[in-house]
Amino acid sequence: MPKKTKSASKAKRSRTGNDINVRAAMASGKGAAEDTIAFRAKQLRRRAAAESKIPVRRRAPATPKLPAKRRGLFGSRKTVGVLIAEGDSWFDYPMQDVLRLLEDDYLYDVESVAHKGDCVEDMAHSEGQFEEFARRLEKLLGDRKVPRAILLSGGGNDIAGDEFAILLNHAASTLPPLNESIVSGVVDVRLKEAYVRILSGLTAISKSYVGKPIPIVMHGYDYPVPDGRGFMGGWWALPGPWLKPGFTKKGHADQSANTKVIEQLIDRFNVMLKEVSSIPAFAHVHHLDLRKTLKNDSTYKKHWANELHPSSAGFDLVTRKFADLISKL
Repeated sequence: MPKKTKSASKAKRSRTGNDINVRAAMASGKGAAEDTIAFRAKQLRRRAAAESKIPVRRRAPATPKLPAKRRGLFGSRKTVGVLIAEGDSWFDYPMQDVLRLLEDDYLYDVESVAHKGDCVEDMAHSEGQFEEFARRLEKLLGDRKVPRAILLSGGGNDIAGDEFAILLNHAASTLPPLNESIVSGVVDVRLKEAYVRILSGLTAISKSYVGKPIPIVMHGYDYPVPDGRGFMGGWWALPGPWLKPGFTKKGHADQSANTKVIEQLIDRFNVMLKEVSSIPAFAHVHHLDLRKTLKNDSTYKKHWANELHPSSAGFDLVTRKFADLISKL
């Protein structure tokens, strides 16, 4: 019993020692947002000056008329609200993703700066990322549309792919599959800092433009199966696979055991997101837990198109949970 207590205490000290400076990360995100707001104010003044030079027309130009058949196809464009999104391939995937389904099935209008392959570190630290978000928000507010929520998806590309193998110990070693110190450094330090920074920046821009924080919804993915499937099979130059090559490199050949390792990693990621959403300054930030929404048992291929992305049926299930949470905000 004393040995267990000592081990737990050591792990706790390790996590605490690796913890980020939340105040510094929040201040950094807020500072970047303030720089963006100042830059956009300058650009908006330039636009206003250009607009003032446009001669006032006595008559507004005639609105082009669409054929009746086309008008019927487009419908009346009724909407239950507007959303603005930042993220990765779960928000930007060919043919079907969360944002497409929120528009088509749940009648939200979505403005997006999401791009497949983006890392959350890039979203948090790359120049221009906040500026693009601010531009989209300006367009919505110019049309008198205030978003019901900001959606945020990120972290998968920071862990999967070429970087994944470094999270693993070799199968022939006496160590557990996941390298605790590296996982802690990546998830509990690097990704946590990036999330705090981007959430702080998005919040600061929202407060400046709207006068209050816009609710933010972020998610922590579900449990995929590292079976070696990439996009459309991952052959030739197509993306993927992102997980199995790392396991193979470190000598882990049992798919069932490897799936359990991925579960541990996804759990760790979700714990971090929950901790971030519990920061008092982020009372408007909501962690959407998607774990066990999709199958990872023998029927998993019904819900997973490949190692990282849901199938059409899987995206349906995931999007339903997004819609349920958004409707309660």
